[in-house]
Amino acid sequence: MAGRGARAAGAAERAREAALPALSGARAAFICAFRAAVEREIALRRPFLWLPVAAGAGALLYFAADREPSLAVAAGAFAVVAALAALLRGHRAARALCLALACLSGGFVSAAWRAARVDAPIVPRAGVGFLTGFVEELDPRPAGARFILRVASAEGLPGDARPRRVRLTTRGDAKFAAGDFVALKARVLPPAHAALPGGYDFARDAYFAGLGGVGNALGRIEIMPPPDPPPLSLRFFAGVDRLRNDLARRVYDGLGGDTGAIAAAMVTGKRDFLGEEAKELIRRAGIFHIITISGVQMTLVAGIFFVGLRRLLALSRTLALNYPIKKWSAALAILGAIFYDIATGSRVGTERALVMTSVMLIAILFDRPSLSMRNLAFAVFFVIAVEPEALLGASFQLSFAAVAALVAVYEARGAMVQRRREPSVSTSRPRADPRRETLAELLLRGPGAPLFATFCATSATASFMAGNFHELSPYVLIGNPLTLAIIEFFAVPAALFGAMLYPLGLDAPVWAYLGFGIDLVTRMAGVIAAAPGASLPVRSFAPFALAFLALAVLSLVIWRSWLLRATAIPFAAIGLYGAANGDGFDMAVAPSGEAAAVRRPSGELALVGRGKLSFIGEQWLRADADPRAPADAKGVACDELGCVTTTVDGRRVALLLDRRALIEDCARVAIVVAPFDAPAGCGAAIVLDRRKLAETGAVTLRFEAGGVVWRMARGPNEDRPWSRAPQRRPHAGAAGSEEEDARID
Repeated sequence: MAGRGARAAGAAERAREAALPALSGARAAFICAFRAAVEREIALRRPFLWLPVAAGAGALLYFAADREPSLAVAAGAFAVVAALAALLRGHRAARALCLALACLSGGFVSAAWRAARVDAPIVPRAGVGFLTGFVEELDPRPAGARFILRVASAEGLPGDARPRRVRLTTRGDAKFAAGDFVALKARVLPPAHAALPGGYDFARDAYFAGLGGVGNALGRIEIMPPPDPPPLSLRFFAGVDRLRNDLARRVYDGLGGDTGAIAAAMVTGKRDFLGEEAKELIRRAGIFHIITISGVQMTLVAGIFFVGLRRLLALSRTLALNYPIKKWSAALAILGAIFYDIATGSRVGTERALVMTSVMLIAILFDRPSLSMRNLAFAVFFVIAVEPEALLGASFQLSFAAVAALVAVYEARGAMVQRRREPSVSTSRPRADPRRETLAELLLRGPGAPLFATFCATSATASFMAGNFHELSPYVLIGNPLTLAIIEFFAVPAALFGAMLYPLGLDAPVWAYLGFGIDLVTRMAGVIAAAPGASLPVRSFAPFALAFLALAVLSLVIWRSWLLRATAIPFAAIGLYGAANGDGFDMAVAPSGEAAAVRRPSGELALVGRGKLSFIGEQWLRADADPRAPADAKGVACDELGCVTTTVDGRRVALLLDRRALIEDCARVAIVVAPFDAPAGCGAAIVLDRRKLAETGAVTLRFEAGGVVWRMARGPNEDRPWSRAPQRRPHAGAAGSEEEDARID
């Protein structure tokens, strides 16, 4: 027996020794292939495309800080690594590392400098004041309007704050227009913070937009003579806004209903005429971008100007043979795109589309390929330099991911054409599999090429759609081509010709033509939205999931060799794991303490609170992959003092609406939620009152056997310009003070 065991061990050892050369050879072959792939990428200058990624990562690091970083220290670090990158020209690896660090620190500096530039007072708490100022922008609605006021004076606001700009709504018909100087009484609140940890933070977006408060007008809005003439920029953009509103009203009144609302949005960018049912319909069909001025419209407008002007100039033989009419047309197309951007409101999304389109047209001026990944990289650099906060928004993520995927498909098509034109270097080189070549041609050049490009763009944006909006639209491959057709054949031509004919009063037939196209797309959208599984709810991701999924997309679109593209596999695996194992919750509390979502013993969330919970409730339900509407998720009995319910593990929760319920509920429930300060002696195990929520922001709780897992929107020491650290206040008595009661009311 011992002899047989020794012989078996010896045989295994000899087998391992025989396998070593094979393993060593495979390892050496892999290393050689990897080095060859890296050298090929360097020859194609692809590593440059990772520099804007590094700059974006630096900007994101700024937003991840829990207190405001030192701009001087960040700028000093950027100067040091940039100087090292310039000095290390002869050391490729060291220089590449310094360049990456320079872009990383540069993105950090850009975000910090942007925050310092836009810094302005923010209303500390809700209050009523008397405001005067210029109306910068007005968005009419079927009932009432929403407008942005550049504040000239503010009296009565809490803390004597005078925000630079506020966004207000009025229920009555707006008797004023952009550019008017008005006086009004308004209830102004600080911009709302995120309703979920890691969720959309309106307060941050409002800070970078210069909005120091939001609210609603109370009573009459009076137009009065301004104390000083408005600046030229305000007069210009106010005039543009008045023209946009006149045109939007003309289109809306001419077509009526949701068709008119969609047409007005597609032509002028004014979306407030559209009803909630129509928004939900096109959202479920995956074509919500039809009512936004996106990169598709901008590209088509620039293309119409470029091609039209070039053909017009080509009619002259003298110009065509002696002058660079292609470059002239590109320069004029840039001006046309800028005019279109201004005419449609110059929103953040259209500005980014303008940048990408302009970069591609500028490439024509310098005799460079217009459609390339490098041009997209320059556009990303521009956005990071001017509006780094855009990286946190879904608009940036979706638009750049889609364009990157489309450019990658275009590059693959060009590479395939080039391979077919070039003769084989060696006759001994094996021929490619003809079946593979046929499949590649079908995908990249055949009749199915547009569908394949749409599939690639949709796949690139799927993770961002799911991560930001908590849903996926399986039928988007049908909806997107349909949307592109409507935009290309109806929306853009109608917008250009209708705007030209509008001053002459001859534009009505153009809007009828546009309405016909919109009716077609809305009928198709209704069919798509009614199909089974039209909208698939997705739970909230783990915090790291979206970053790794983005790295997977970047690896696929940036690298050209399949060996390096394979790095997308581990990135995607980690990202999908985080997407499937997100931080679920059994209870969510709004930062104001006036609303909560509680998982009942049935397993479903129930919305608890007073007032309308449509917006905040929709965010909670979407994050839980719950397709119900907020109105269907209510079911907790409440009285004038508060609401009491039971969690999934049997804990009793009380959301208090009146201080008189404090003594009783603090003694009988496990969790107390209150929009005011609870007394120090409250006997509940968890107290989420105004003081606590000011420190934590929105809170989610997950009940496990070992205890309660907390997740908070604010860090324990967070102090940022858009999320200031709360002032420490002593515990209040059970009854509170009259001043505090007044603030709550």
